[in-house]
Amino acid sequence: MEKLQEKFEEYLLNNLPKSNSFHPYFEDALGYMLKAGGKRFRPMLLLALVNSKKPLLIQNSMSVALAIEFLHTYSLIHDDLPSMDNSDLRRGFETLHKKYDEVTAILVGDALNTHSFNLIANASLHNDIKVELIKLLSSDGGIDGMIIGQAIDCFFEKQKISLDRLEFLHTHKTAKLIATSLKMGATIVELDEDTKEELYNFGLDIGLLFQIQDDIIDELASSEEAGKTTQNDTFKNSFVNLLGLEESIKSADKLAQKCIEKLESFDEDIKNSLENLLLNYINRHKKYNS
Repeated sequence: MEKLQEKFEEYLLNNLPKSNSFHPYFEDALGYMLKAGGKRFRPMLLLALVNSKKPLLIQNSMSVALAIEFLHTYSLIHDDLPSMDNSDLRRGFETLHKKYDEVTAILVGDALNTHSFNLIANASLHNDIKVELIKLLSSDGGIDGMIIGQAIDCFFEKQKISLDRLEFLHTHKTAKLIATSLKMGATIVELDEDTKEELYNFGLDIGLLFQIQDDIIDELASSEEAGKTTQNDTFKNSFVNLLGLEESIKSADKLAQKCIEKLESFDEDIKNSLENLLLNYINRHKKYNS
């Protein structure tokens, strides 16, 4: 898995977006947050699935994995804007609007969003598969997923909402893009529909777990440890704000165990491939609670 991640990182650096214009810094801004690093978790979920069943398709799938990373990075850039979270730090670097300006950050986010679909459209895969991939990413990365989650998060920022609504918010804002990354990998290798749905539902649980963990980390970690602005959720609908730190940790422990058990239920190829990637993350909240 480490070699696969290195291969993806090399592919990303060799395929940074270009503006091909006389703008003095827009091209640098396009690649700034991509070069800043990150876990690359979502694209690696896709590549892990492809590697488990059809490793010969890894190279053809790289541009699709890159599309997911572009779309995810755009969402972070916009999430950090003054009109949203107004954050100063992301991936251990200045946020894009701090490094350049707010207009540049908005337009870079727009560019990464739209270019992600261009990457899929030009991938060396069958057209039927590419159409399905575009459907999945545009739905779960769009108004049926991440966008409505973000809209709810911003609108209800200073209003307490119920646990059901909080889970709806973060299932859409965070979990659906993780889930669809798995389903997109399953689509490339043409797994059966039942397995695709099992992987998607597993991804929803992983995504919700990640959000609870992020809320715990926001409470316990410094900005330097987390690589992004922390203690920034005072007025937001977070699991820690709603349930308290202790109950949030219990919820994370319970969901982490559910994810481990579900991982064990997949066939050996999928289990081994995903296990190498996931076991570093499933209990990451315990690092800050030891």
